Amino acid sequence: MDVKTAIRTRRSIRAYDPREVEEEKLVRILESGRLSPSASNRQERRFIVIKDASTRKALSEAAKNQKFLADAPVVIAACSVEKEYVMSCGQLAYPIDTAIAVDHMTLAAVEESLGTCWIGAFDEKKVKEILNIPDDIRVVTLLPLGYPSDTPRPTPRKGLDEIVMWEKWRI
Repeated sequence: MDVKTAIRTRRSIRAYDPREVEEEKLVRILESGRLSPSASNRQERRFIVIKDASTRKALSEAAKNQKFLADAPVVIAACSVEKEYVMSCGQLAYPIDTAIAVDHMTLAAVEESLGTCWIGAFDEKKVKEILNIPDDIRVVTLLPLGYPSDTPRPTPRKGLDEIVMWEKWRI
């Protein structure tokens, strides 16, 4: 599958088939995250792979009771070990670098016929307790992963003429 096809067919999947994700597919997806760029090549992101059903259920409760998080056969907690590094543009690096890695993983999942859904609505303190994550580590997102049991229709997107400006900001 080419990248354009993966980008066009990726959806936020909220319904998962219970079948197990093959280890080789999971490793290829994690490898995509590992290979992603990061500010100054710091590679500060870390991934916790959760397959245990009771842990996934607890995570779904910490994520505002989003049941599909428990239904996915795998959940990946994307974390950062560095939360203070600021790039020269003034932006914190960790949320950007971790988001890039997770985006690589979501596209790799599409190539593997798997679905994902970026979860940002969760109680970070509860997630840290469930996964034994130290206080100084940030949890950026939870990523359920599995075979979709339902694929939603594409959501509307603004046209390029609405989001692209050439040379300068226009009012």
